[in-house]
Amino acid sequence: MNPIIEIGDQPGLRVAVYPGSFDPVTNGHLDIIHRAAKVFDKLIVAVLNNTSKNPLFSVEERTELLWQATRDLPNVEIDSFRDLLINYMKQKNAHLIVRGLRAVSDFEYELQLASTNRKLCEDIETFFMTSTPKYSYLSSSIVKEIARFHGPVVDLVPPEVERALRGKYGSGSL
Repeated sequence: MNPIIEIGDQPGLRVAVYPGSFDPVTNGHLDIIHRAAKVFDKLIVAVLNNTSKNPLFSVEERTELLWQATRDLPNVEIDSFRDLLINYMKQKNAHLIVRGLRAVSDFEYELQLASTNRKLCEDIETFFMTSTPKYSYLSSSIVKEIARFHGPVVDLVPPEVERALRGKYGSGSL
């Protein structure tokens, strides 16, 4: 399988999808996005609309925050989906999934996902990127917990997310 695909009038374009809930997007996510944008011709950051979860931010809010945080990256597209990732990949004619690994503890779960996706569609490959060490502890859950109790998140999320968290949790110092 050749991961180089054709999209419209751009033959040979390398397109990857970075899926996630991004509730909210963190500086760790942005690190992966910036680095993946250098590797692939086009990176689609796809916000999962998981109806079994109760997110803090709506899909529309998450996509808007991601757009604001990545607007300086011309080859990054922000989108959302609510289906199986494999179905979304087929819809986008993409064959590469980008996944971030923060620690060894992430690997087993991510390997299971990658193997399942490969079982569902053998043309799909997963590209793992390790997080930069300064973000290896960072997760959206941790950010929400800190923000809920008005702790400082300024070094954990982009400014637009900090403002949005303040709006959700009140005007305490974040």
